[in-house]
Amino acid sequence: MKVLFLLIISASLLLSCGATKDKKPKKEKKEPGIVLYPADSSYFRPLTDAEKNHYKNEVEAAYHKILGPYFNGAILVAKNGQVVYEDYKGIADFRKKTPITIHTPMHLASISKTFTGMTILHLWETGKLSLDDDLQKYFPKLPYYGITIKMLLSHRTGLPNYVYFMEKGFDRQRKATNQDVINFMMVNKPKITAKPDRAFQYCNTNFLLLASIIEKVTKMPFPEYMKDSVFMPLGMQDTYVFSTKDTLNYIPTYRGNRPFPMTNVDCTYGDKNVYSTVRDLLLWDRSLYAHTFLKASTLKMAFTPQSHEHPSMHNYGLAWRTYFNPRTGDSIIYHNGYWHGSNTVFNRIAQDTATIILLGNKYNPNNYNAKKLTRIFTGNVDY
Repeated sequence: MKVLFLLIISASLLLSCGATKDKKPKKEKKEPGIVLYPADSSYFRPLTDAEKNHYKNEVEAAYHKILGPYFNGAILVAKNGQVVYEDYKGIADFRKKTPITIHTPMHLASISKTFTGMTILHLWETGKLSLDDDLQKYFPKLPYYGITIKMLLSHRTGLPNYVYFMEKGFDRQRKATNQDVINFMMVNKPKITAKPDRAFQYCNTNFLLLASIIEKVTKMPFPEYMKDSVFMPLGMQDTYVFSTKDTLNYIPTYRGNRPFPMTNVDCTYGDKNVYSTVRDLLLWDRSLYAHTFLKASTLKMAFTPQSHEHPSMHNYGLAWRTYFNPRTGDSIIYHNGYWHGSNTVFNRIAQDTATIILLGNKYNPNNYNAKKLTRIFTGNVDY
């Protein structure tokens, strides 16, 4: 009996060991790319029903008057982080006649720069890079010297605009990547337009390089890093970065009902090619007001004007355009966008914690007049 008991115990142990050996190890959970800061909720006093109705009525009346019947896109206006008015009008894809909805991502054009720039500042906050880093630290063979990350963020590099020299000097049938642009610059050495830090000159090359720096620092493709470490943590489910792998799913923008064809610089990113919705951009906006993505001190630096060659209430900080009116106290942080048929607006009326977001996919410069809605919050018409 004792022998039988020992045999049973031995068999059980062998079976147990075999099961343990064959059992597949559990997959480690993927850590989030970033940890958001606790929200500063002091900015977001809940609106009363009366306030909501007031803003809704004011915005709706002004919106129809300012933008007229030909607007094709989406618009959202918020106060204290709360939507007071939104509208979705027109067609997303004229080939399929699909309407624009709350989940229709549209090309942000240069509003994309705000994501690239603020991600650079997040990496700076966490000690991954320095704003004084020289271009040669990341691109040793790039023949442009004395240029820092901060100069890229503030458009003070004097670099030539790749949109122009690539369209003229690169194979028109080939979709260029960021690395293609950098290689072209190393080989062909397009001429600078000004010496570094001498003047503000808006240039898409600056933010293409910033996106490539993010790739080198994070060791991840820019579209993947932005999805995992920016868009998903902020809940931006309908937002992504378009790149060469997405060309088969490209949805064009339009002039009238005619689509703009893709060019050889339509797959580069950093300066453009973030696709998003007005509701996702509101989440981005809220994160900035609540300081969950960046510290208040970092945003203060980003919103500080960097160029003073020509006195003006308009200026450029780090990845943001700025408007400060000392007479009225108006403080507006904004960025517009234009690429093919995309005319986009992202206005943040800082002193009123109000935001105007407009995305259009059918060429219409009148879209930029959405900025006139700011007077509903400021009471002033000088912006």
